Amino acid sequence: MCLVSTSEIDVELDRLSPVPLYFQLAQAMEKAIVGGELKPGDRIENEIDLAKRLNMSRPTARQGIQALVDKGLLVRKRGVGTQVVRNEVHRSVELTSLFDDLVASGRTPTTEVLDYRLGTPDEDVADELGIDRDAPVVSIRRLRRADDEPIAILTNHIPADHAPAPDELRQKGLYQCFRNRGLTIQMARQRIGARLAHGDEAGLLGEEPGEAVLTMQRVAFNEMGQAIELGRHVYRASLYFFDVSVHSR
Repeated sequence: MCLVSTSEIDVELDRLSPVPLYFQLAQAMEKAIVGGELKPGDRIENEIDLAKRLNMSRPTARQGIQALVDKGLLVRKRGVGTQVVRNEVHRSVELTSLFDDLVASGRTPTTEVLDYRLGTPDEDVADELGIDRDAPVVSIRRLRRADDEPIAILTNHIPADHAPAPDELRQKGLYQCFRNRGLTIQMARQRIGARLAHGDEAGLLGEEPGEAVLTMQRVAFNEMGQAIELGRHVYRASLYFFDVSVHSR
């Protein structure tokens, strides 16, 4: 057994063990990440230096690193190297708001209102909300951060009678604003997907152009079955996950 160092951690490799060396490496690095020895944003050695330091083949070192990339604990960035992923947001697919979920998980959410305008809805927005094309709608675009890290771009279309003011949206989540107005979200129709970032999305989220993003469209309804809001949101795929529980019938 030999004791060698990679970045700020020590890795014990048992070369007599039936456990593959790449897996031993991945386990040691995962333990250091989970335990806080390797911090979010820390860079690790490249596979050439890592292989030399650990006296293993380059493909073995690459396989160990890739195992943690596949688990979402490391990320490869062009021109930067391999870094420990920042703390991810795991969110259950439930009828809750991102703001409330972040607070519940101990994170500190902040909101930047990028756009706020009153107008008439496009045809697809009117159809989703079940309103006339000439009905007044407030369209809002916000950048949500968690502990100062950009996590999502939130676009919402809300019938004008129910729309919170910009200052309120900077301080609270949208659903809290609704509750303050006596509005109750009873159910929602939701669709989750993925695509490549376009326009200014990558820049706002701190990602490279063309990176993958998660998407969610939600139409929320009150207890009378009236649509209260249409949300079209884009999430940073490297930091954000939807958790879904599946039950047998």
